[in-house]
Amino acid sequence: MARHRSRGLSLIELLVGSAIGLVVVAAAGSVVAAQHHAARRVQLEARLMQDLRGAAELVGRDLRRAGHWAAATSGVRHGDEPGAANPHAEIAPARAPASAVALSFATDDGDPMVVADAERFGFRLRNGALEVQLGARNWQALSDAGTVVVTAFDVVPTVAEVDLSTFCEKPCAAASTTCPPRQQIRTFSISLAGRSPVDPQVTRALRSNVRVRNDVIVGACDA
Repeated sequence: MARHRSRGLSLIELLVGSAIGLVVVAAAGSVVAAQHHAARRVQLEARLMQDLRGAAELVGRDLRRAGHWAAATSGVRHGDEPGAANPHAEIAPARAPASAVALSFATDDGDPMVVADAERFGFRLRNGALEVQLGARNWQALSDAGTVVVTAFDVVPTVAEVDLSTFCEKPCAAASTTCPPRQQIRTFSISLAGRSPVDPQVTRALRSNVRVRNDVIVGACDA
């Protein structure tokens, strides 16, 4: 009766098998690491975009309210008496792009003809954080540098004027520099850019447009 002898793996076969196993494990590990890195990057991008969008919405909200005046009826002309000027009408920047915003709007029952310290607001970029002004000398961080490093903040104003000559009782004089009155429609383009403090390669930017609700009338009809 024939005898069968069992034969094990040789050293070379064992080494080859181990090498193949290590290659497979390394490939699987690199795939898992790549997926983990991609998922982490997506999470950082989403958080960064959310923070930038929230900051832009807060800037836009205050710009929309800029110029609100509790005594707006005082600006209407009554007979020969000219209307009062809106003390909250000025917004900076007025014409040229800037990296800061200054505005005001009525918030209390104080003197409506004076801009109180508590009615002054603004935004600025400082040390990688967007700051908000709540009062004349009160600046606070609006963004958290631990979650987003703001690298750019720009506000570009645009002013369009609507001719109101049809509201004048008589034509304007040819040499007049104030007649006819004009309604100023002010819009602002807000640009924000930032990067993740955890991964500097993760960057995002956004832009939004805001129209000021309280228009300004400049000029006047000839008396």
